[in-house]
Parts: sequence; structure tokens; C-alpha cells
Amino acid sequence: MSSTARGGAGTRLVEALGSFALRRRRVVLVGGVLFALLAAGISGNVVERLSSAGFDDPGSESVRTGDTLERRFGVRVPNFVLLVKSKRSIDDPEVAGTGAALAGRLAREPGVDRVESYWTSGPSARRRLRSRDRRAALIQAQLRGDDDAVSALAKKLAPAYEGRWGKAEVGLTGLGPLVAQTEEQVKQDLMKAELIALPLTLLALFFVFRGALAAALPLAIGVLSIAGTMLALRLLSEVTEVSVFAVNLATALGLGLAIDYSLFVVARYRDELAAGLPPPGAILATMRTAGRTILFSAVTVAISLAGLLVFPMYYLRSFAYAGVAVVVIAAIGALVLLPALLAVLGPRLEARRTRRARSPEEGFWHRFATLVMRRPLPVATLAVALLLVLGTPFLHASLAFSDDRNLPESAAARQVSDDIRRDFAVREGGTLFVLSERALRSEIAGYAQRLSRVPGVVAVSSASGSFEDGRRALPAPRGPDRRRFLRGRSTWLAVDSRIEPYSIAGERLARRVEAIRAPFPVSVTGIQARIADTKATMADRLPFALAVIVLTTFIALLAMTGSILAPLKALLLNALSLTAVFGALVFIFQDGHLAWLVGDFTVTDTLNVLNPPLMFCIAFGLSMDYEVFMLSRIKEEYDRTGDNASSVARGLQQTGPIITAAAAVMTIVFLAFASSGVTNVKVIGVGLAIAVVVDATIVRAALVPAFMRLAGRFNWWAPAPLRRLHTRLGLAEGS
Repeated sequence: MSSTARGGAGTRLVEALGSFALRRRRVVLVGGVLFALLAAGISGNVVERLSSAGFDDPGSESVRTGDTLERRFGVRVPNFVLLVKSKRSIDDPEVAGTGAALAGRLAREPGVDRVESYWTSGPSARRRLRSRDRRAALIQAQLRGDDDAVSALAKKLAPAYEGRWGKAEVGLTGLGPLVAQTEEQVKQDLMKAELIALPLTLLALFFVFRGALAAALPLAIGVLSIAGTMLALRLLSEVTEVSVFAVNLATALGLGLAIDYSLFVVARYRDELAAGLPPPGAILATMRTAGRTILFSAVTVAISLAGLLVFPMYYLRSFAYAGVAVVVIAAIGALVLLPALLAVLGPRLEARRTRRARSPEEGFWHRFATLVMRRPLPVATLAVALLLVLGTPFLHASLAFSDDRNLPESAAARQVSDDIRRDFAVREGGTLFVLSERALRSEIAGYAQRLSRVPGVVAVSSASGSFEDGRRALPAPRGPDRRRFLRGRSTWLAVDSRIEPYSIAGERLARRVEAIRAPFPVSVTGIQARIADTKATMADRLPFALAVIVLTTFIALLAMTGSILAPLKALLLNALSLTAVFGALVFIFQDGHLAWLVGDFTVTDTLNVLNPPLMFCIAFGLSMDYEVFMLSRIKEEYDRTGDNASSVARGLQQTGPIITAAAAVMTIVFLAFASSGVTNVKVIGVGLAIAVVVDATIVRAALVPAFMRLAGRFNWWAPAPLRRLHTRLGLAEGS
């Protein structure tokens, strides 16, 4: 059926874009090629410009305390760690000489502020810097600058220290080497994912369209979308911090959304050609229908991703930057560049018109929808129960932060961290720091003594000595060693722990340390404290983020459909779909099942606390993408016939094959990125692939027709004042 009716404001906009693309097709195509080349040239080094950090709330007390501690005392968690191993004792003269020489050399390097080692530091440091078997010891350094500067300096220093030194073997870890190796891993994974995704996507599109030319069009828009988003991230990196992990999402989402939008445009264009319209008329008719749908879809997806801006951690905010840029560029490509391509290639695609056009009453999806609508209540009940059962593992979700085990076991810095985790009593990076700016020196010893009794604490070092299990283990330091703990009335204490710093237990340790009664005002910093504060911030901001996403999405769907119930139904079904996704992530990555299927990773019995809100915003947006495509076609049929059951069945038949194809392509793209060696990226890829599959099958094929059959004519109901406003504002498709 040709759709020639004039539409509302959104329809007029996309029709104007289509008309412009028709008139200026060569200008548009040349502009698109030049833009892609410019974007590729400028953004070629985008990964090097981005950061692997951004997980902390910069306004939290622990971050502020850490900044004060570093500014006043020059103390921070060591970020460059040398593990010196030998078959001999670390006290062997040759090994000890090597260790002392390495520590001295490192201390003289530009950008290195402070070095501690087993061989050159005081007694309290020596105890925690040696392994249990005394065949390995640590040299810990503080590299100056932010995470990006630390990573760059670590890359520069690594070749000069890593490797064989006489009778000792030296390995590197710490934040600097870990960040550097994460960036390199992300770059390698990105190339691998693109090599997997692009040919498989082209093959899938070929089977969908039964032609190489039609298959190449969506892929071309996808490549343009990726290039444009890389350019956006590169420019954003000049004015704000951007996470390197956003690159993987930008590539996957850019390819997936661009192909989704292009699939709907090309499919609708072919339908209009088959209905007898000439290519120019078919393009304009496509813009009035599929184009309007893409516009509303882009708005809803962008709204969902923009919800991540509520959080102060730039790791999450970066995904909002990347996601919104992807949506905008993919939509522009589908609404401007693709019509120009269709105008140029129209006669070649028109040759496919000779195939027999299938009636909307024919086909698998029409029969399936009709079958579902004969027993809507049992089908809906069974589908809802299935999704809730799939979601039950999330009830025992354990949320923490990712540590070095986010990298694959083959990563050198990860291997060194594993050795330290296994062989040392104190965890590298596991020190908590307590800072007081109004300390009573006479009370420091008693306070340190109480801190040393906290379960999990190995030792507490302070200006009044070192304490273990409530007893003084070492006397108060003298001279420079004592002065480094004191600045006027300010002092700090180091709380060493055997507990994994990035674990739930580490977070609890930080809260226990904060709860110990202090005789003067104190604040706590360190990895564990920063994690605890970040989780508290997320708990505070999450309800607001959800409210913003739900409310604005409801308004966008209301504007598209003019209905109250349709947006509510969409929100409810998407929530059910996400329940199953979160349950699957816990089952796979926290509980450790199906590693053979999704690729090897290290089970830490936790999920990264930042992933659920991230997954919610992305998966929610993608679900709304399919919801908008399906609802728009059903509403189009309902406006034409007024028959609820028939419009649902016909709408599902007209969109089912395309949604299935789009979901298949999107799944291929996400699974390609799930091949990443970085566990966080793997989680996102697997989770989004599951979300797409669940949404395109259980939700769209079963729940949507069942719910719409049960709702009947109330699907499109709205109060009379709202209907009049909807028409007056030009939002109704036929207004």
C-alpha cells in the first residue's frame, strides 16, 4: 500500500529531508564521502586520546580526601609496581643489590614522586613488601599526574624495567601498566570485532535483500555512522574526559542502529516500488512513513542513552556522549544520505519489482500473531512468567568494581597482579589512608591501635609507630620517616589489608574503618573507600535517571501514537525484557556459567556495579527502537481500517521480517564485540545481544500481540483534550 497522506510536523520534516536529498543527490553523496574521509583522518588516533579511568565520583569525600593527601603529603596509592622474583632469597646479596639498584634508578626517573621497596624502605614497609616465601619482593612507585599521564609514563618506563635482571625476573603492574595494557587490548579488540562483524553483517544483509547492491546500502550508512561517532569522540576528548570503553559501544551501536534504520528505509522503499510508485515518489512516501518512524525512534533511543548523564562518573557519561552521537549520525545517514543513494540507484533496485508482492494477510508473522491473539491471556501469562524466571538470578546479584582480572590472563600486568594476590600477605593497592587535618598527636597511637583490630587489617602505620592486632609492632619512626606523616596539625595513617580491594569485602572494610571512633576529625580514602562512595552516589542518582528516561520516553511515544496505553505497555514490556537480561548476566558472568559459549573470562563472583545502569539505558533504548517500528506500522493499519486484531496481525507481518533481520544483524555485531578480551566489554556485548534476541522474540512476537489483543480499542485511547492537542501540534500522522 502506498502511503501518500500528508503528515504532521515530524512527517513534514523528514519529507523535506527526502525532497532535499532527491534534488541535491550528488551534493549529498559527495558531502557524505568527504565527511567520512575527514572523520577517519581526524579520529585515527582516538583511542590514544581517551582514558581507561572515570569510575569514581569526582565529588565524593574519598576522592577529595585523596586529592588533599596527595597535595599535602605527596601520598597516593602506588600506581607503578615492580615485582622482583628470584629462585634465591630476596636477601641474597646479588638479588638485594639488584632490587636496591632498581629502586634507586626508578626514584631518579622524571615524573616519579615516591618509591618504596623491600630493600630501601623502613621496617614497616619491608614487612608488607615481601612475599610469604621470601623469594619475591615489591618496588612501589607513585607516578605523577592524572590517569592518562600515569598511563603514558608507564608505557615509557616499562621497557627499561621489565624483564631479566641478573638472578631476578622483573614484572610490572599497578594502575599505570594496567591502564596502558587495557588501552592496547581495547584497540586490538576493536580491530578484531570489526573484521568479524563487517563481513558477517554484509552476508546477513545479502540474504535479507537477496541482492548485493541493496545489502551494501545499510552497511555503507553503518560505516559512515562509525566514522562520524569516532570524530565526535575525538572532538569531545579536547574538552572533557572520555572513556576508552565508549569506543567499542560507539562502533557496535553505530553499525547496528545505522543498519536498523537503513533496513526499514530500504524495505519500505521496495514496498512502495512494488505498489507501483516511481522511484522519486517511492522515496517521498518512504520518508513520510518509515522516515517519521526513524525520527521518533532516534529521539527515544537518544533520550534513553542521555539518562547516563545523570551520573557524575565520566565512564558512564562517555557512553551517553557516544550513544547520542551515534543515534544522531545514524538517523541523519538514514534520512538524508540513504535517500540520495536510493535516488541514484533507484532504477537498479526497481528491477526487483517483478517479484510478487506478498499480501499482509500472508506469511508466518501474520499467522503467528493471529494464533497468539486467539489465546492472548495464556500466551501473555506464560511469556511474563518465562521472563521473570530468567530474571531470578539477579536477586542474588553482587555488585562491585572490576580489577586487574578485567584483562585476559595473557596480559602481563594481570599475571603480575595474580602473583601478588597469591604470594603476598598484603594486597597491592589495598591500602586505606586515613587523613586528619586537626589531629591530636598524643591520641594517634590509641587510634591506630583501634584501627589495627579491625578484621582484615594486617597493619596500621602512623607517626606513632606500626600496630598489628592492637599491639605496637614497631616503634614510632624518627627523623624524615616521622616527618613524612606530619604537617603541622595534619597527619595520615596507612591501613594495610589482606582483603581484595575491589571486592564487596573491601568495601565493607572501608566502612568499618570509617566507623572506628576517632579522637579527632578524620576522612578515609583508598580504592575501597572510593568504591563505597561511588556505589552510594549511584544509588542516589539511579532513581532520578530512571524517572527521566521513563517520563521522557513516555512523552515521546505519546507524541508518536497519541495514546496513553501504548506507551505504558511499551515501558512495562521493556522492563520485563531487561529483567531477563540482568538475570542472564548474573548467571553467566557472576556465577560463572556458559564460559565455553561466551568466551573465556575470570569469574570474580561479582558484576561491575557500573554495568547494570549502563545496560539498562542502552538495552532500553534498543527495545524502544523496535517498539517504535512495530507500533508505527500497527497504528498506520489501525488508522486505515479501524480493526484492532487485523491491524496488529498485518502490522506484525509487515515489520516482523525486518525486525527479525535487524535483530539478527544487531546480534551479530554485539557478539562480535563480545569476543573482546576485556571482561567489561564482553559483558556489554553479550548482554546487549541477549536483550536484542529476547526483545525480538518473546516480547515483539508474543507479548505485544497478546497485550494489544487484550486491550482492544483502548490501545489508542487518549482523553479528548489530549487528542485535540496532539492534532493541533501537528504530531498526529494524519493531522
